[in-house]
Amino acid sequence: ELGIRIPRPLGHGPSRFIPEKETIQVGKEDATMHTLFAESFATLGRLDNVTLVMVFHPQYLESFLKTQHYLLQMDGPLPLHYRHYIGIMAAARHQCSYLVNLHVNDFLHVGGDPKWLNGLENAPQKLQNLGELNKMLAHRPWLITKEHIEQLLKTEENSWSLAELIHAVVLLTHYHSLASFTFGCGISPEIDCEGGHTFRPPSVSNYCICDITNGYHGVDEIHASPAGSIPVSSTESVCEVEALMEKMKQLQECRDEEEASQEEMATRFEREKRESMFVCSSEDEESAATRDVSRHFEDTSYGYKDFSRHGMHVPTFRAQDYSWEDHGYSLVNRLYPDVGQLLDEKFHIAYNLTYNTMAMHKDVDTSMLRRAIWNYIHCMFGIRYDDYDYGEINQLLDRSFKVYIKTVVCTPEKTTKRMYDSFWRQFKHSEKVHVNLLLVEARMQAELLYALRAITRYMT
Repeated sequence: ELGIRIPRPLGHGPSRFIPEKETIQVGKEDATMHTLFAESFATLGRLDNVTLVMVFHPQYLESFLKTQHYLLQMDGPLPLHYRHYIGIMAAARHQCSYLVNLHVNDFLHVGGDPKWLNGLENAPQKLQNLGELNKMLAHRPWLITKEHIEQLLKTEENSWSLAELIHAVVLLTHYHSLASFTFGCGISPEIDCEGGHTFRPPSVSNYCICDITNGYHGVDEIHASPAGSIPVSSTESVCEVEALMEKMKQLQECRDEEEASQEEMATRFEREKRESMFVCSSEDEESAATRDVSRHFEDTSYGYKDFSRHGMHVPTFRAQDYSWEDHGYSLVNRLYPDVGQLLDEKFHIAYNLTYNTMAMHKDVDTSMLRRAIWNYIHCMFGIRYDDYDYGEINQLLDRSFKVYIKTVVCTPEKTTKRMYDSFWRQFKHSEKVHVNLLLVEARMQAELLYALRAITRYMT
């Protein structure tokens, strides 16, 4: 009556992929979760939807919030507004408007110059120089060389110090992988964010044509089977879980009986690496970057390409020559104290996190499956572990799961609800979120390894 437009949320709950009733409801959380919610609220000034989905795994969320808080707000080589601007640059590479919008607000809040938000060309030259590293880290980290590092450290008046560069690299990799989580879990924008609300009144049929054009199809969509997919009978899905457990058992028995030779292991890695190139997202339409987000980075046509395509040969990155534990960790900790420790803890929690359950089964050792997921991601990035039998990956990860993994890790902006629904159909949503945590951390570590190795080579 007063002519005031009242916003209504466009979505239902923190995720477009997970029905609201299956997420943790605020007000019904336990004491541990409540503390985490309070921490998140105190740090971010809001309880964001990433937190509301991550809280399925409180131990991980605690480590994640601690690390993010340290990177953005505690003492460090970079000024606060630079940190948020780098977050914008990194999230924009994957067209993640959700994260871009959050950091635009934070950037302005800490006194950032609004002019920089008109496009990267309006930011200081020092930040513009970071564009090339941002692009390669996000899409083809294996191409980073010590020459790229040298350019950043030696450009006279706009040069970076080593400590500043480490801080920037950790921020870039953090936000590339957080974009993977955001798209992989279908995080919805909050009601006060762009794309999170509509001003149109609810229509009689619960949603109106304007909502459909905005990509929101009403509450029914959440419960409908994914478009174009065939509803799966629960017995079929149960068989899927049983089959996976049986394979794990067989692989364990084979492991105990015989060990493959080093040559055979190397061959299996090369085969898996080659095969990973032929896994591509089924919904392979090009998602054009919106002008709104694409102004924060250069070279919008540059995207993910498999590393051995078109006759390009990139040498395998052997983990025993440069690993996070033996090399990366100490370099980060030396130049940016405490961050190596925080990252190390976060990697460990994600990699070792288990509740010993699989779908409806209890007391299951899932370490073999978690290792297969982690090593498959590193294999897609050309990183090889000598002591791992890559033959296990094909046994444990089926095609639809590989499509999901590769999409979320390499081109997260192309992830769809259909892909999320089509893998591990009998597993709980919390288990699928757990998978996303593994993808996020394995991706971040792979990107970091390439950048840190190049920095080490420059230093030596």
